[in-house]
Amino acid sequence: MQIATAPGSHWLITALEIMSALFIFLIGLLALWVVITFIADISQTRQAIRRNYPVIGRFRYLFEKLGGFFRQYFFAMDREELPFNRAQRTWIYRAAKNLNNTVAFGSTRDNRTPGSVLFVNTPYPTLGENAAPPVPVTIGRECRIPYVASSFFNISGMSYGALSKPAVLALSLGAKKAGIWMNTGEGGLAPWHLQGGCDLVFQIGTAKYGIRDQDGEMDDGKLVSIAAHEQVRMFEIKLSQGAKPGKGGILPAEKVTREIAEIRGIREGCASISPNRHPDISNDEDLLNMLLHVRKLTGKPVGFKTVIGHKHWLDELFSLIREKGMAYAPDFITLDGAEGGTGASPMPLIDAVGLPLKESLPLLVDKLNEYGLRERIRVIASGKLINPSDVTWALCMGADFIVSARGFMFTLGCIQALQCNKNTCPTGITTHDRKLQRGLDPELKSTRVASYVKNMIYEVGMIAHACGISSPREFRRHHARVVQENGLSLPLDELFPPTIPADSEP
Repeated sequence: MQIATAPGSHWLITALEIMSALFIFLIGLLALWVVITFIADISQTRQAIRRNYPVIGRFRYLFEKLGGFFRQYFFAMDREELPFNRAQRTWIYRAAKNLNNTVAFGSTRDNRTPGSVLFVNTPYPTLGENAAPPVPVTIGRECRIPYVASSFFNISGMSYGALSKPAVLALSLGAKKAGIWMNTGEGGLAPWHLQGGCDLVFQIGTAKYGIRDQDGEMDDGKLVSIAAHEQVRMFEIKLSQGAKPGKGGILPAEKVTREIAEIRGIREGCASISPNRHPDISNDEDLLNMLLHVRKLTGKPVGFKTVIGHKHWLDELFSLIREKGMAYAPDFITLDGAEGGTGASPMPLIDAVGLPLKESLPLLVDKLNEYGLRERIRVIASGKLINPSDVTWALCMGADFIVSARGFMFTLGCIQALQCNKNTCPTGITTHDRKLQRGLDPELKSTRVASYVKNMIYEVGMIAHACGISSPREFRRHHARVVQENGLSLPLDELFPPTIPADSEP
């Protein structure tokens, strides 16, 4: 007797047979992979875990690689991560998107932790109608072309090469919208810096990228050509940075494209490693002569960026300035703390060399006062100053300006994937892989850059009004306190008594 089957059922039987065969095939492939991997692991001698525990030992390395991502999203509390915790990043993300940045119920910050900064509120805050916008500050008053900077919060040095084209363009466009300056970083002046139309600070690194001759020395003609751009408002001689004091910039070979090589004046496809200091600046005399030389050639303000290791160097440098005359003084000093960041640095330098900003900033400001140089030399603070409370502390301590690099990277979409030293940044910010760059829309991100600045200035002003002053530039040390080991706080002006300004004339 023939058994009838439902119409179309043979197609179902055929599909099941195919799926069954495919399943058996995949099981066979998996078994083959296990056998091959077992043989490979047990016969190799480079890794003891894989040799002693073939196949399953490989999961240890997989979990180690994935651990950072799991901790970030599932296990770390809001204020536990380093270098920036989730609370810090979230404030920037929301500020950049112009979202409501209020919080409910209570603070997750433990204000009993030693080192915590508390601002001194007044019972009679400043009314909105009495508030005043930050006053513009002139840098390089004695220069032929001084720079009047309107914003106290600006973009720190990040090179084209370390950053991608869309990232540089987004920052430049955003800086123009916000009315702030952007530092080129030591990688030279790229078309994307200029395209956005913002004010620029050209950084002169130890390799003289962008202004070097065939021997790697500074070419005065190229320097004058850079200065001819109206957007280039100042020049910064980079002595060192917080993430790697005593070490030059590092750009991996895979990031040195033809265009980047042409901009920097180096060979394509070769790692770009700067000297650990300027070969032509070996002492204070050389530094002051270089400052004067660049200022005379360009007519624009010139300063230097450094990390402080001890106060004796400041005594020697400032004594020499007073001896030689104010014409040799820098127009500004950019002070980077040991907590500064970079795309690539040896761990011993990024972890354990240089003074943190909380120690070095008051030291620099007080030494400038001691030698009567405070009115002549502007102070720019840098190093993990990415939230309103960080910026306010720096203003209280005496900084004229604050610059940030990583804060602005977060506005571009950085997720702290810690892949800046590779060409695999998943957000397209620090990679030259065009597939990854596609996700970064310069026009959209430029709006977020500008919103971040707007909300930063607004909330720093909000703290100022709570302290009873009308503008952030009125902050002084007595407006902040620092929690001590015993859980009690002391005002900044007791911890760091302001130095009585000396006569400013040498």
